[in-house]
Amino acid sequence: MAPRRLLLVGEGNFSFAAALSETLDASTRVTATCLQRPADLARDPVAGENLQRLRERGTEVRFGVDCTRLADAFELHHREFDRIYFNFPHCGRKAGVAKNRELLAKFFQSCKDVLAEEGEVHVALCRGQGGTPADKPTREWHNSWQVVAMAALGGFILSDVRPFSCEAVPGYKCTGYRGFLEAPSCHPIRTINEKLIAELGKAFPLKRLKCSFPFLPEGSTSDLTSWNCDSLSAAFWISLCEDNSNSESLTGGTTQDMENFLVLFSEFSLLKDPGRDSKEEAHEEIYVQTKVCLRPSLLVHVQAVIQGPDFLPGSLHVLSGPVFRKCHILPFTMPAFHETLFILGFNKNLKDGYLQSLLDHLKGALDSLLIQTLLEGSKLSSSVEFVFQPNGKDYIINVKSHNFDSDCAKDLIIGSVTTSVTSIIHKDQCFMFVSMNLDLLAMLVWGISDWRMLWTFDHRFLKNFVPGKIEPFKSYSLYPPCYVHDISFWLDEKKEFDELEFHTVARAVSQDTVISIQFLSRFQHPKTQQVSLCYRLTYQTCDKALTPQQVASMQSQFRKEIQQRLHVIPR
Repeated sequence: MAPRRLLLVGEGNFSFAAALSETLDASTRVTATCLQRPADLARDPVAGENLQRLRERGTEVRFGVDCTRLADAFELHHREFDRIYFNFPHCGRKAGVAKNRELLAKFFQSCKDVLAEEGEVHVALCRGQGGTPADKPTREWHNSWQVVAMAALGGFILSDVRPFSCEAVPGYKCTGYRGFLEAPSCHPIRTINEKLIAELGKAFPLKRLKCSFPFLPEGSTSDLTSWNCDSLSAAFWISLCEDNSNSESLTGGTTQDMENFLVLFSEFSLLKDPGRDSKEEAHEEIYVQTKVCLRPSLLVHVQAVIQGPDFLPGSLHVLSGPVFRKCHILPFTMPAFHETLFILGFNKNLKDGYLQSLLDHLKGALDSLLIQTLLEGSKLSSSVEFVFQPNGKDYIINVKSHNFDSDCAKDLIIGSVTTSVTSIIHKDQCFMFVSMNLDLLAMLVWGISDWRMLWTFDHRFLKNFVPGKIEPFKSYSLYPPCYVHDISFWLDEKKEFDELEFHTVARAVSQDTVISIQFLSRFQHPKTQQVSLCYRLTYQTCDKALTPQQVASMQSQFRKEIQQRLHVIPR
């Protein structure tokens, strides 16, 4: 009997291949493939370890294999696979369901060229993606990946549905999304976070907490208003259903560009604050059965932490994760960033001592980080200050920096120190909360002048960084061109113009390629008294090519979007 031959496509760090190969008998031959080149995985220690395990077992490994063109990767005598596995396929961070359906369709059509006569194709999908009655929860057909229909294009039928069990292949970890803060990432945000936590851990006992999912269901945002009443008004509201009518412009832009937090993030729709224009929203064909708010701060989790049964006074409790806020387009403001929150509880009679100790050690840790990329003999070009707030109990953490040419980078707020005595359980306790913007801190430490660079998936960015080390950053994109377009429009007399929403739509439509929005003029028609505003948009990228034609297309789409969402009339 001929040995079974298995083909694995779309492997990320080869953890599935390595785990599966150790569960098979010697008569089964495995060929593991990925789209990346060897150089793309060279800095991933997990991938390196898995590849070593595969080679020791004699498993064939191939790089640069496109799962939609399998016939190109295998000679005729090397085809005839008995099974083909594709775990959690996804086109990437800019793709919605339409593109992922196309990926599945091309994959299935490609499979028929290399599959044995009675072979099988095994595809693992996330819940709801398949679009079959077996999916729990079940999505509407048009919001699914329509796996049965896509398989039919390759001549395949669905004959079985089973839950995917990681326990069946110990050691497997899906790499469709890998957070910047997770090991073994060498991303500067993770490096800066680990160093900051380690420094403060020298002065206080540490207790690291797992950060929950960043969605806050409608009605659960009351904790936020007690900390910052402006945060909720600047929050992103999304629906957990896809609106195909605008997924390319809005969903593919701001919502997903904020972090690529999940592979499924591209399928969400961006909503306005549900408290505004609710009647008009009902006519925009946006599915709002499940509205959620993307958390604008980790402070929303404070009450849950300090009221938890395992909260330890005197210990520094640490939460780290992504947060999301609408903001104007400025060089050092960002719609998404990574925040670390330190929570310290202590007897209120010891407040002054604990507060001073925390501030001293925090300043020492920050100063230590800011000098690490200085050349020998250079003076510290950034200084940390705690600016006392008018309420008499809180501080903002300000950094005076001379690392960048921009005037708006001279004074950057990288965090805050908040005190509180509110706790139902610990009535005799006082609490301090230190919130740090890790992205801004990383920019200051490495001299990264464009925050968007921190979110790139270009391997040339991560090649600048060695785990645990801090060295000056060198950009790989030199002299990227700028494209300037003006836009003017008449305001609706019955509606107030929302400039923040104007910036938010610009971010979404341009996929964060608009780097500046400048107000030029205001004109009032002498006869009709109608008011017109004029703005100048500057487009530029930091990690990829951008053509005049692409910018012109985005500008045209932007005109359509503001007319629909902001009720203005472009001139």
